Amino acid sequence: MNKYTKIIGVKGFYFIKEFYKIKHHKNKIRELSEDTVAKFFKKGDCEIEVYFEETDKTILIDDFSSKEDIKKYLGKKFL
Repeated sequence: MNKYTKIIGVKGFYFIKEFYKIKHHKNKIRELSEDTVAKFFKKGDCEIEVYFEETDKTILIDDFSSKEDIKKYLGKKFL
């Protein structure tokens, strides 16, 4: 299962994914477009952690979350 993170800050939001490497290399963090993350979320193949920078609050959203939470935290593209 893929895990994505949506970071919401003062200037907007963006999606990232951490790619795990072999043991003696650093993990890579890449920024992804919203459409790419929405495509995998609709397939039911991922979970998204929503992180608020100002309050350090995190919310985990997956396929089984309510439609109101998905629309509120992720947007209409994810329904």
